[in-house]
This record gives sequence, structure tokens and C-alpha cells, in this order.
Amino acid sequence: MALSERSPASDAGGPVRHVPVLLKEVLKYLDPKSGEVIVDGTFGAGGYSRALLEAGASVVGIDRDPDAIAGGQSLVDEAKGRLTLVPGQFADLDTHARDAGFEHVDGVVLDLGVSSMQLDQAERGFSFLRDGPLDMRMEQAGPSAADVVNRMPVKDLIRIIGLLGEEKRATTVAHAIDNARKEKPFERTAELSALIEKVLGRSPKKAQIHPATRTFQALRIYVNGELHQAARALGAAERILKPGGRLVLVSFHSLEDRIVKRFFQDRTKTRGGGSRHMPEEDVPPPTFELLTRKAVEAEEAETEANPRARSARLRAGRRTDAPARELDIHAAGVPRLAEFDGLGG
Repeated sequence: MALSERSPASDAGGPVRHVPVLLKEVLKYLDPKSGEVIVDGTFGAGGYSRALLEAGASVVGIDRDPDAIAGGQSLVDEAKGRLTLVPGQFADLDTHARDAGFEHVDGVVLDLGVSSMQLDQAERGFSFLRDGPLDMRMEQAGPSAADVVNRMPVKDLIRIIGLLGEEKRATTVAHAIDNARKEKPFERTAELSALIEKVLGRSPKKAQIHPATRTFQALRIYVNGELHQAARALGAAERILKPGGRLVLVSFHSLEDRIVKRFFQDRTKTRGGGSRHMPEEDVPPPTFELLTRKAVEAEEAETEANPRARSARLRAGRRTDAPARELDIHAAGVPRLAEFDGLGG
């Protein structure tokens, strides 16, 4: 069945804003075939799912954003039974796939970045470039970025901004936030962005990088538990993939990519360390074989057409027949952070 060239974004009455990153490479490593079942754990605007459907596969699309699920209903209709859309977190993708009737699947793909649709909507509060409520919640439920900024102890705010934003001046930013919130709680993205720009200034060498970039990244990752979600999703994919099934992940910053890299290093290891003084340690059978020896990056033509692709890194592996293992998310690189109304940990 041929699908139309429209996207969920255009069906919703607006321009097509989200371009799936590294689509050619995703399809190469997923290698979808007619009759196979693929989990698209980050459905978004349906870019990957549409291409998988065109290849003849059936798709279980998952997204925690209610807007994405609503926007994808037209593609569900076009797919005529081959696309199941599930509202939920991709960390639970194995449970979602089984609830949809699939005990095992042939592939899993995850785009770990925030959707450009979310960034483009000022009212979602993700972007420092567009004034809106200081929100950032992908699920549109639970504690918001404003809650964290206004109520998180300053010592914990320093750690969040420093670790998740990789902001070298996290202490300066956090204390500035603490002083300002005593006078008036933060409500808008522009308020927070202006404060950070005031205390950090703009570096002539980094004129194109807004001073608030790293702090906003840190808050978004923390509010949505993005690193916890990514690590748990790796374990879920290991459980649901059949032998020979392919796992493809696209990440957009070093924190995510480090988790994916460590996971594959651990799951493809065939020998323990050992030395002439110490015996080799026993390691369990590898659960994956690498399909990418190093991270795959976008070609120049794609980065020119879609600047978002510049920071994208793709890694992929093929499932073996070894049993799935327990996954320690902190050993995989997820930092331990202060809890806040169920966030962090």
C-alpha cells in the first residue's frame, strides 16, 4: 500500500517542520522488510514510521507527548492496520509492544533528541528563543521547569546545571537564579533566559551560542528524565528484540551518546579484562553484535539542509540469541541526581 506524501504536521494544518534526522542511515541499519514489526519509540511527527511503513513493515509508534499521538492519527488511517500508536514512555517500549500483541519485534529505533515541533511551540516552554511559560514537559503533566527553578535547593540546582547542561559556570547561574527567585518566582522562558545572559554575558568567540543554551538543556533533560528514559529503553529493547533484531539509536549530545556507547560496549563484550597478574573475569554471553564500529554522522548535504543533523550520532547493533540481562542505569552513565516530586534519582 502506498502512503501519501503528507506528514502529520501538514495534516494538522501547518507546515512540515520536523525533518527526520539520518533517515537514510536509520533505514540502512534497521533494514526493514515486508511483514516485519518495528518499534518507533519516539514517534514525533512520524518521519521514521512513515518510511518504515513504505518499506512494508508494521510499526508500533510510541510517544509521551499527547500532541504527537493526536497528530499521528491520519497516518494510522493511511496505514490501514499496520501502525499502532501508543501514548507512553519509550522506556517501557517492551511492555507497549506486548500490549499491542507482539511478544518479540524485528527492530527498534529511537531518536533521543527533543522534537523540533516542541521547540517551535512557544507555549511548550522548551526554547529560550521564544517567550512562553517555563514548562518543558513532554508529557504535559507533572512538575514543570518553573517548579524546579523556583523550588529546587540551590546546591542541587548547581549539580543539575553542571552535569546535565555541562555548564562550567553552573554555580554562578544557580546562585543568580536563587537570588532572583526570592524577589519573584520565574514564570516565563524569557525571564530565565535574560537573567542567564545578564550574569554570563556573551562570549565574542561563541556569539552564535546563547548563554542560556546549557541551562535550558539541563532543565529539559531533568524535567523529562531523558537520560533515565534512554538507559531504560536500551534494556527494554534488549528484552523485546528477537535474535537478529536490529537496534538503532540517534542521539544529539554527548550525555546520551555516552550511555548508548557504554551499553553497546558492555553488551558486545566477549572477554574480561585480565592481565598476566590477574585471571580473565567471566563475562556473560554478548547480547548484541555491533553494526557500527563508531558513531555514524550526517553527511554534509544533510547538515546543510537540516542544521539539527550536525550534532546527530547514530549507533546500531544486532541482537544475538543470548538472554537479556539486568541493566544498571547508573553504571551505564546516568548520573545520580536529587529527587524532586518524583524527578531525578
